[in-house]
Parts: sequence; structure tokens; C-alpha cells
Amino acid sequence: MVAYAELHCHSNFSFLDGASHPEALVARAAELGLSGLGLTDHDGLYGAVRFASAAKDHGVPTIFGAELTLRPPSNCQGGRSSFGHDMDPDPSGSHLVVLAQGPHGYGRLAAAISDGQLKGRKQRPAFSVETLALGARAPLHNTPADTSNRSWFVLSGCRKGSVPSALIAKGYEAARRELDLLIDAFGRDRVIIELWDHGYPDDKQRNQALADLARQARVSMVATNNVHYATIDQRPLAQALAAVRSRRSLDDLEGWLPASPLAHLRSPAEQLKRFAEFPGSVELAAELAALLSFPLENAAPRLPDYPVPAGHDEMSWLRVLVERGAAHRYPPDHQHFRVAQDQIAHELAVIEQLGFPGYFLLVHDIVNFCSDRNIYCQGRGSAANSAVCYALGITQADAVSLGLLFERFLSIERDGPPDIDIDIEHQRREEVIQYLYKRFDRRHAAQVANVITYRPKSSLREMAKVYGCTPGQADALSKQIDHHWGQGAGVGQTSTPLQRGH
Repeated sequence: MVAYAELHCHSNFSFLDGASHPEALVARAAELGLSGLGLTDHDGLYGAVRFASAAKDHGVPTIFGAELTLRPPSNCQGGRSSFGHDMDPDPSGSHLVVLAQGPHGYGRLAAAISDGQLKGRKQRPAFSVETLALGARAPLHNTPADTSNRSWFVLSGCRKGSVPSALIAKGYEAARRELDLLIDAFGRDRVIIELWDHGYPDDKQRNQALADLARQARVSMVATNNVHYATIDQRPLAQALAAVRSRRSLDDLEGWLPASPLAHLRSPAEQLKRFAEFPGSVELAAELAALLSFPLENAAPRLPDYPVPAGHDEMSWLRVLVERGAAHRYPPDHQHFRVAQDQIAHELAVIEQLGFPGYFLLVHDIVNFCSDRNIYCQGRGSAANSAVCYALGITQADAVSLGLLFERFLSIERDGPPDIDIDIEHQRREEVIQYLYKRFDRRHAAQVANVITYRPKSSLREMAKVYGCTPGQADALSKQIDHHWGQGAGVGQTSTPLQRGH
């Protein structure tokens, strides 16, 4: 028995490209006995949380990465494209697969992706080998710059990788030049030639040439399957999604579709058989997985240091602010004055022990900004159980007088920071967002986005177009579906009409 881990895998978070949910990929990986699974969606880490959660349930080691699209900056600015994607059947751009090593590597990859997204435009991030090489070594919060690049491994990628595409289009010497660029940028021991075999006529010849390149350049080579769906029976869905992306019917897209349905997860035995000509390439995949895998909770983000006056640290400054607020909220003539003093002392001790003073300072900063500008702002939820939050003006519920239990909000037994929800009037919310960007820098601020899934009617309309139906026919078909049928299903789930063979 030989161990194998899949290091190059796309989920449906590679929008209109991957055909399987992260959960389905993980379940299949566990069924096949893979020693690890790497999620490498296009230009982002969007599926990481669902992937990590499913992998934890199945006991599958997780490798986090991304397949980044390299484009000249001039191709990332201005204009807009339908769906945010190229409508070309074969979208433009060269690909580079980046695999993070440990939480520090994950942090650097997340930062590099953010930089590329900010420099580009929607669905057109600006990545280059040069900027990514700098990102691999960039200092993070309380982390020095990594001059040796222990953060990432990079794979030469699929047919759209710079090395394979140069090999196919311009020949061996051009591919070697592209490989040398990657080696110069990331280091010889961090660049790996990727071999894959989807059963195409030229796969063996290309892999042999790539293996020769690897030996000549003294870099390692690893077997992957460039996975786009969990099982072979999801190939029709992958084809349909490609047609939706390019705004074509399947008939129009026929010449662009993959020749074989083999971009699915494979067992170690099958991969060992397919790559028998390249000894060690399958084994290296498992070795890399053992080196790179880690639980996502180990990469929990750290809040930026909160700026405090000279002579204070975050905890001492929080005590000052709480004392000022408590003097107003719980004056000496308050009927629960002594109880409140004891409760606040207890809460501050817990906050200090858990290391969260900066978190409370940050939330207080937001509330204070809103108060100064007469922006309606109200803390809610379990934060109402805290006398400290009440003293800071974050909430308006007197936790002491109401006899609320602080441990429902924060306790030593619980892991992670407390959850403080703040409602801000929507007409002036943008003012608060811009204030945070200005005060803490855009690189230290983020917004949460929802992933929208197709409802059944919309899903059927898109699939009808793919199969050549007219808009009228698509509308007529969609009207046959009850509004609540399959509610919550997104394209790619087993309850879609396409997968039921309709």
C-alpha cells in the first residue's frame, strides 16, 4: 500500500468551474483512503471553512492553497465582464498553484490574495510571480519577514500553468525559462513540477517532458489529478457549468470540452499505476501533505494592536475606560453599586486572563465613533450579559440590575473571543466602514460576504439554456417547479434537475 494525497482540487467555490461541494470532495477522499486533501480554488480561500469543517468530521488532513491567475496589470483594470468571468470558453490567464505551509503560510497566502484582489477588480485580481514572491516572505503581525520562504510550495500547475503552456506552445527551452523564473522567485526547493494524467492522447508525452525538465533543473515532481469533481458521474454537471460560464450551449461548447471524464478524485492504487513511469511522484504527494496539513483553527486571525496612550498597555487602558464608564453607569448611590464593582472586577480579570482587552477596545472605539457623530448604534446579543460592555456604552442593558449571567457571554472554559454584535443604522453604515479603513488600514479590515446559491427555478433556467432551449422554453420549464421544491439547493448539489437526468 502506498499513501497518496490529492494536492490540486477545485470545489464549487471555483465558481462555474468546480462541480462538487467541499463536503462531497472530503467524503470521497475519505472513502478512497487518501492521506490528505488540498483545496486549491481559483484566486481565493472561499471554501476553506466548509472544507475544514467537513474534513474534521471525516478525519481527513487538510492542505490549504489556491490556484492563482497570473495576468498583466493592464488586464486587471477597467471594464466589466459578465458574471465577473471571461466569456471565452477557455478563460485567459496563466495559473500557479500555491500550497500554504502551516498557519504562517496560510496567513501570507491570505494577505497575498487580498493584495491581488485590491490591485485588480472584481473577478480580475492582479497577481504576478514577482508580487507573490514578495508575499511569500512578507512580515505578518508579530511575525518577521521570512527570507528563506518557508511559507509556500508552488506547483507548476495544469495545462494553463506557465511551464506546461510554454512547453506545449513554444517547446522545451521556453518551458525551462519559465521554470527558472519560478525557481528564482520562490527557491529551488519550493518549486515542484506537477504531473497529471486525464487520459488525453498527449498526457504521457507531456509528463515525460515535464519530468525531464524537473530532473534537469533539479526540482521535485509530484503527481496530482487536477480534480474538478468528486466522482466520475459528476462530469456532465461540470460540462454544464462550463457552458453557463461561457454563455454558450453545450453544442456550441463541444469543441472546448475535455476529451475524457477523468478529472475526479482517484485512489492511491490508481494513481500509482498511472504514474509508474515516474517513481516517487505519488509518494511525494503524501509526504507534502504530511508537511503542509494543519487544522484551520490554528490559523485564527489576530486583531491588530490597538493604539493606546503612552504609559499604558491594552489592559491598563481598558481598565481606565471601564472605570470612567462605571462612574457614570454605577455611581455610588446606585442600588447595586458594590455588586457592580465586584462584577466588573471579575469580568476584567477574565478578559485579561483570556487576552481579549484589545477586542473590547476595538468595539468601544466603533461605538464611541458612532456616538460622537450621532449615528445610531446598539450592541445586542449575549454582550448584554456583560457589565463591562454596559460600562463602556456598548450595550444599554444593565447586566447587574437584571441579574444576567456573564458566563453566557464569556468564560475561561470557552475557546475564542466573545461575540459582540453591533447594529448600526444602515443609512450611515458606510461612514463607520470608511472610518475603520482609515483608522486601521484596509489590510487590517474585512467584510463578510454571503455566497449566493441558485434556487431551483433559476438553476433550471440556466440548465435549459445550456441544453439549447429558448428563453420561452426555459421559462415554461421553470414554472413547473414549485417555489419551495429543493429549497436551499445550489447548482452542484444532488437535488438539481440536471443531476436527476431531466
